[in-house]
Amino acid sequence: MADDDDQLAIYDEVEIEDMTYDDARQLYHYPCPCGDRFEIALADLQDAADIAVCPSCSLMIRVIFEVDNLPEPPPGPDAAAVTKAPVAAAAA
Repeated sequence: MADDDDQLAIYDEVEIEDMTYDDARQLYHYPCPCGDRFEIALADLQDAADIAVCPSCSLMIRVIFEVDNLPEPPPGPDAAAVTKAPVAAAAA
């Protein structure tokens, strides 16, 4: 059985440095030949996804990047709750 990546029709490979980062929307975008733009969310990149899609056509690009070089996501409302949650002691 072929790997899923082998079945994708990738239009191009683009270095993340050539993409534009939208801090408000937490995504990277890059111009698409159709006039729209390829988009990929920061969270997807942090999960090691590397395919950006254009919402207006069927084209896809592979994003070349290092996970360690990505910006840190802003802390969400649950981040404080997770770090301050008490730890229950195990019953003996």
